[in-house]
Amino acid sequence: MIEDDLRAAFARHEPLTPPTGPLRAAIDRLAIGRRRRRRRWQAGGTALALLGVLGLGVPLLTPERAGPPPTAELLGESGRPTPTGALNILLLGIDGDGRTAARADAVLLVHIPADRSRPYLVSLPRDLGVPIPGQGTDKLNAAFPFGAGFTRPELTKGYELTRRTVAELTGVRVDAGVVLTYRAVRSLTDALGGVPACLPERVRSVHTKRVFPAGCQRLDGAASVDLLRQRYGLPEGSQDRDRNGRLFAAGLVRQTADQGVLTDPVRLAKLLTTVGPDLVVSPDRAAVLDLLRLASTLRSAEPVGIGLPVVWPTGKDRYLRTDPRLAPEFLTALREDRLGDWTARHPKLVDRSR
Repeated sequence: MIEDDLRAAFARHEPLTPPTGPLRAAIDRLAIGRRRRRRRWQAGGTALALLGVLGLGVPLLTPERAGPPPTAELLGESGRPTPTGALNILLLGIDGDGRTAARADAVLLVHIPADRSRPYLVSLPRDLGVPIPGQGTDKLNAAFPFGAGFTRPELTKGYELTRRTVAELTGVRVDAGVVLTYRAVRSLTDALGGVPACLPERVRSVHTKRVFPAGCQRLDGAASVDLLRQRYGLPEGSQDRDRNGRLFAAGLVRQTADQGVLTDPVRLAKLLTTVGPDLVVSPDRAAVLDLLRLASTLRSAEPVGIGLPVVWPTGKDRYLRTDPRLAPEFLTALREDRLGDWTARHPKLVDRSR
């Protein structure tokens, strides 16, 4: 009897039920919109991180929100103390498009000292023999594919294993990181109208036969990628490529600052819209916000470029090794936040970026 009464009640009220089609369509539109906004925030956050690690202060903007400055809550000022110590940001350049297995052929540790004097760009050679957690000893650039996997690579896992490897090598905490493809570098360079680079010697591309003369020049996106790929034919091979990468990064900093991009919300939003989709990994959001809060306190945006001191392989060894004389002192200075003192004592090992 009860079952019959329930059936009768459902039958009486069913015609009054609104159709589900429009409601489902509205829910689907809302879900799609949220996914799109989340992807745009991740892309914009990565672009902000890139600018932040280069030592530049930017307002918290995404392609959707180009306008008023961020609130204290967004910047984490309510509940998150302002970091007071040194910061270390890992910037990885991979030799692919992010869809297939790739090695991290550019490993740059950006050190921002506690006194906020200026950023230090520290290259870690790709061919350096290092212990990779769970993988034994191999070249530093192999950590990325070991972590990401060789089929359907997961870039965040590649970054994480490389971060652990770098942290164990240097003894410093890595606070945030960014992974860049060559396409991202090309997009960023073109969006800025080119990047100046001052090369100490002539470079001839083995890929395109393009010649980069010694001295200062402005590179577009294609030329920048071409230069950053070069190691064959250079006197010090991958070491010279790392140096050219640091010189390019220094030029990128100056170009961004000279153009006033970071003080023009419209231009900055346009830059993020252009470059954001090509940046494939975003670091921890809280760490990015910390960087943005601190970057504007730097006394100088002119970075200091230097490479980890290494020695060439001997005998059957196929790896670069840390210099037994210079590297321990250098790594101690990095851990103790005394790179300013170290570079002052070794001026010949510091890049001349102009």
